[in-house]
Amino acid sequence: MTNLTMLGIAVVAVVGFVIMILLIKYGWLWIQAMSSKAPVGFSSLVGMSLRHIPPRLIVENRIAAVKAGIQLSTDDLEGLYLAGGHVTNVVRALIAANKANIPLDFKRATAIDLAGRDVVDAVRTSVHPKVIDCPDPAKGRATIDAVAKDGVQLKAKARVTVRTCLDRLIGGATEETIIARVGEGIVTTIGSAGSHKEVLENPDRISRTVMQKGLDSGSAFELLSVDIADVDVGENIGATLQIAQAEADKQIAQAQAEKRRALAVANEQEMSAEVRKNRALVVLAESEVPKAFASALREGKLGVMDYYRLQNIQADTRMRDGIVGGQGKKED
Repeated sequence: MTNLTMLGIAVVAVVGFVIMILLIKYGWLWIQAMSSKAPVGFSSLVGMSLRHIPPRLIVENRIAAVKAGIQLSTDDLEGLYLAGGHVTNVVRALIAANKANIPLDFKRATAIDLAGRDVVDAVRTSVHPKVIDCPDPAKGRATIDAVAKDGVQLKAKARVTVRTCLDRLIGGATEETIIARVGEGIVTTIGSAGSHKEVLENPDRISRTVMQKGLDSGSAFELLSVDIADVDVGENIGATLQIAQAEADKQIAQAQAEKRRALAVANEQEMSAEVRKNRALVVLAESEVPKAFASALREGKLGVMDYYRLQNIQADTRMRDGIVGGQGKKED
């Protein structure tokens, strides 16, 4: 055998070996797709592996879609996988929407999935409405508290029934927004009630108020109903505030009274000091009298008889004061 013949045999052997490996790896998938009337080219299967795309994932989901009456190309599924989407979820959602007569195409389903939403759950809640507790117990609050105009607090629980709106799912508000809006409606309704008894007698007024506000606008859900699960009476906030206000007024009055007392004490002390000052001035003035007498005697302006006459007058004055004082003590 010549070298050329041996080279040809080697090439044929290598090609046959490669073909055998490809048939072993992709043959069953190719046959499965062909027999399911969802054909996938052999070269496409090889290309998927080269692009690091699982061929079985693409083939099985294409078969499921075709069997459900949905035509999807392998390029669509490959593009979704390369974009980081969930191929199986999108196909399942399309099949569920098709069976439920919900308008949903591959483009919208892909957008919902790539936006981070669970497209299967979205279709499921479009068919089977979802009940949301308001407030959410997982957030740590069991009731929504509000105060009526009579000052009595009410604690309410609500259950909101919503249905996913696929047209608004992309960019629409989530469950947290629905819960917040319903809570706002409950607080508004209770707060506008003249008495807490009105709410207890007609709890459905909360549901009517919430439904009339159109709280589902701009959200990914359609609000079907708002049902009040429970309404309990809490504290009398109005009375508590009045007591606190009265206590504060009392403390203010006491502080003002203490201020006036302190001012009165200070004024009394000032007057006492003024009296002592005037007394000191009187004593000082009286001390000048003997000096004046002595000077008058020396200068001859006052005689001895005048001096004795003055002494007699002072003695008579002291005697009269003593008599008057004695009579006052007897009367006492």
